[in-house]
Amino acid sequence: MTTLTTSRAAGAAPQSTATRIDAEGFASLFRGHPSGVSVITAEGSAGPVALTASSVASISLDPPLLIFSVSARSSAAPSIIAADSVVVHLLDADDLDLAELAATSGADRFADRDRWTRLITGEPVYHGVRAWTRATIVDRIQAGGSTVIVAHAREGAIARSPEHEAGPLVHHNRTWHRLGEGSAI
Repeated sequence: MTTLTTSRAAGAAPQSTATRIDAEGFASLFRGHPSGVSVITAEGSAGPVALTASSVASISLDPPLLIFSVSARSSAAPSIIAADSVVVHLLDADDLDLAELAATSGADRFADRDRWTRLITGEPVYHGVRAWTRATIVDRIQAGGSTVIVAHAREGAIARSPEHEAGPLVHHNRTWHRLGEGSAI
């Protein structure tokens, strides 16, 4: 296991020696790097699939492109990778239950028929989330044990502004967090 130095005096230069990073060391690096939380849905050959992702990022405004990665370990991976289009749900703290549902292995993410519907184009979309976008997949890039998906946002809806009192939902150090006025610096 790789050991990483996690503290030093304020203003001190980083240590001049570095160690090779293995999988656990790499995971440790990113546990301290918070990320937004999204749920990705798609229509698979056996029905709708969903997964929780913390890798969604915008990469271009014109055209409106986003990226996310899908781990090969996810049961939803084959369907999402094969899909022509997906729905990316951008969550806030009011959507924590959906983030947890989509992150729970073996859960029936679509059992509650009142919670979701299909867009006219066929993709499953959850009701009441902060915002969502339907995006067509334009590229798939194999990267280690994951596939990076590049998608073109085609349509979407915003139910709550980023300033909504619930606050943004982020994932940090293996747990969920709500950002609020007290976290602003």
